[in-house]
Amino acid sequence: MTDSVDRLYAAVIAARENDPTKSRTARLLRAGRPKMAKKLVEEAVEVVIDAMNGQPEAVVRESADLIYNLVVLWVASGIEPSEVWAEMKRREKLFGIAEKLPKDLAQTPARRKVVALEQRRHRKRH
Repeated sequence: MTDSVDRLYAAVIAARENDPTKSRTARLLRAGRPKMAKKLVEEAVEVVIDAMNGQPEAVVRESADLIYNLVVLWVASGIEPSEVWAEMKRREKLFGIAEKLPKDLAQTPARRKVVALEQRRHRKRH
C-alpha cells in the first residue's frame, strides 16, 4: 500500500504544473486547501454512506477517491507520505495493535510523561 501511495504522491507532484483545464489534479491544487478539504470530506462521507448501505464495491471505489484527495491535500500542505508512515510506526511502537490495548494501559504514568513531552514539542513547532 505504501508503494501505491508513494507513486500517487509522485504523480500529484508531477501534475502540479499541468494545465488546470486538462488536469483535475492541477485544478484542485490551484483551488486551494479549503476546496481540497471540502473534497476530502465529501469523499469520506461517501465512503461512510456506502458502508452503511452495505455496498462494499462502492466503498472500495470511494476509498480510492478518498486516498487520492488526501494525498492532494498532503502535497498542498508540504507533507510527504514518509512523514505519515513514520507517525504510524511511532504509534505502533507505543501502543502495539491499538484495538488490543486496553485504554487504561495507554495512560500509564510513563505514557503520560511521553504525551506531555510530545505536546510541548508540538506547541513549540507551531
